[in-house]
Amino acid sequence: IRDAVVKFEPQQNCLRTRDGKTIQYDYLVVCAGIQIQWDDVKGLKENLGHAGICSNYSFESVGSTWDNISHFKGGTAIFTQPVTGIKCGGAPQKICYLADDYFRQQGVREKTDIIFVSGTSSLFAVEKYRKVLEQVVQRKNIETRFNQNLVAVSADTKEAIFRDTETGEESSISYDMIHVTPPMGPPAFISESSLADEKGWVDVDQYTLQHVRFSNVFALGDSSNLPTSKTAAAIRKQAPVVTRNLKSLIAGKPLTARYNGYTSCPLVTGYGKLVLAEFDYDKLPDETFPFNQAKERWSMWLLKKYLLPLLYWRGMLKGRV
Repeated sequence: IRDAVVKFEPQQNCLRTRDGKTIQYDYLVVCAGIQIQWDDVKGLKENLGHAGICSNYSFESVGSTWDNISHFKGGTAIFTQPVTGIKCGGAPQKICYLADDYFRQQGVREKTDIIFVSGTSSLFAVEKYRKVLEQVVQRKNIETRFNQNLVAVSADTKEAIFRDTETGEESSISYDMIHVTPPMGPPAFISESSLADEKGWVDVDQYTLQHVRFSNVFALGDSSNLPTSKTAAAIRKQAPVVTRNLKSLIAGKPLTARYNGYTSCPLVTGYGKLVLAEFDYDKLPDETFPFNQAKERWSMWLLKKYLLPLLYWRGMLKGRV
């Protein structure tokens, strides 16, 4: 069915689509992704791709990221991360580290101040990987500011306005270029439905992925309220759990499949360097390889550059892995 859902009515076991159709179901699996909220940063949407403002999260403006980085002659380069949950929590750092490497290659790094500003409280939630990332920013001489959430950008004055997530106080930083990771949240047709928890995400049991109120509903991926990082690696582990538990539910058997919160974030720290973070609900490493993954490695960069795209396009999307 090529259509978009606009409303869930789980009490009646049906949903409504944009074209006005009502579709009944016996069982429902929700995997609707995450919504980018450009309007939550004043001045961002209308100035994206202009006046040094760029973002990898928009198809229309992604080219301006490379334009800004490749033509940068020095000054202040800001890279932001919002306080909200986002898809791939390490992505805001990756573009920052790659830009730093490119600036060095072009001989402009000594004339450049790089500031990574995050609405979160640290570089990474898992201590083992946070330690190595703190070493990375120190080695690269990248200034970090935490609990500072971007709320506005001014194209006229080239200023970014941040709000302290603890005190509510606002401050500004002048920039020559700024890469914005925008706020993100659940799609409205989920947050406005009875499937949602108080924050708007599909409310499921974190182990079985079955809805906590509607037993014939399951959810996985970014639109669920699973307390783990929203990544493709997480979905790859969640999908078999949903499949097995849905089959068990249909057959009238107990739901025995369990998801432990596994997720992964390949943290590119520069050209040819990568830290492969893998962890679970308890923020404990859940690593694949028999060596210390909390180390920048060329081998893991090769994995990210050449193998993971094949796994995604030819494996995951086709249901093979």
